[in-house]
Amino acid sequence: MQPPASPRGPRLPLAAQVLFGLILGFAVGLALPALGGGATRIGLAIAEPVGALFVNAIRMTVIPLVAASLVVAVATAPDPRVVGAIGARSLIAFVAIVVAGAVFAAVAAPALFALSPVPADALGALGTRPGAAPANATALPTVGQWLVDLVPANPFKAASDGAMLPLIVFALALGFALPRITAERGAPVIRFFEGITDAMILLVRWILAFAPLGVFALAVPLALRAGGSAAGALLSYVVVSVVLTAGFAVIVLYPLASIGGGTSLARFTRACLPPQAVAFGSRSSLAALPAMIESARDRLGLPPAITGFFLPLSTATFRAGSAVQQTVAVVFAAYLFGVHLGAAQLATVALTVAFTTFSIPAIPGGSILVLAPVLVAARVPAEAIGVLLAVDTIPDMFRTTVNVTGHMAVGSVLGRARRET
Repeated sequence: MQPPASPRGPRLPLAAQVLFGLILGFAVGLALPALGGGATRIGLAIAEPVGALFVNAIRMTVIPLVAASLVVAVATAPDPRVVGAIGARSLIAFVAIVVAGAVFAAVAAPALFALSPVPADALGALGTRPGAAPANATALPTVGQWLVDLVPANPFKAASDGAMLPLIVFALALGFALPRITAERGAPVIRFFEGITDAMILLVRWILAFAPLGVFALAVPLALRAGGSAAGALLSYVVVSVVLTAGFAVIVLYPLASIGGGTSLARFTRACLPPQAVAFGSRSSLAALPAMIESARDRLGLPPAITGFFLPLSTATFRAGSAVQQTVAVVFAAYLFGVHLGAAQLATVALTVAFTTFSIPAIPGGSILVLAPVLVAARVPAEAIGVLLAVDTIPDMFRTTVNVTGHMAVGSVLGRARRET
């Protein structure tokens, strides 16, 4: 006998709830002026504090989450001396590809957004104007100063200031050092950071339960001030995200698998289709792992070291698509709020995004949530997080699909090297 159906019926997926919140917020924001100045003032007085609370709650968790998860990832990573060439080559490939993806997006995204610039009335409604420098802008650092600033004199001050790249350098160094002291002293510290990571992920899940309300509250003033121009800008963002994320796979990942992996493009494409289909539908690389293992073993003939060790490791840590799409998101947010990103700032954004991909939590919208401190470092209002999160479904489908393609491409290269040794 089956249990009776819940009287409430099935719940909408969180992504659908967030999108509904965005649409409803835009509708309310567009309708408020017709109700008079009093209704507009009351609407803003309610919506703006709620939206600010939602953004602050996200920012509260992201810096501890990124720092702690990077410490744990490095401290608990298999020793390359144990896993042999696969572990060392995997790390090199992961870093090279995510940096390449972020740089690719940092170069291409501004050019594509310039083809369909955010309308001036939308920028003006957001309190900015095209080409205007943000109020807190400072002179660009020299190359030497930028390199010096990578190593924080005070990591706690770096965390307080939201300086993500120096904080990432400190977290990587700490994670590397912990396993190399005595287990009696190092293990409790690693467990401490594991606890911080788990607690922050739980907090983020609780915060995401309020995402539809938070996105609604952020959309009301945006629509009220920018009107329909903001909706057109969001469509432009989705299109550019899809084009550049898929383009990186076509330009870099498929040739990498064919040339470096010694397999034909047709064979690699056929092998990728089953896990890509799962990734596209589920928006989860982990859900696509069984299909990846089957395709790697049966269609590409990769050795057990790849299917049994590399693919699970890659699924947990390597996100080629995220490096591209997150950089696009930061560049778009800068355009939306009229913030100019110079070459040095774009380089900082690209490197920071590349390394934060290794600490993305395995939760819906995780790639967007970790962008909060990157946006602040780029002098972009963190309120952009709510807008990006609301339209993340389609970019996330392509981002996850390209992540899976990256796992298969690097696995093909390492599998060929494994067979030749």
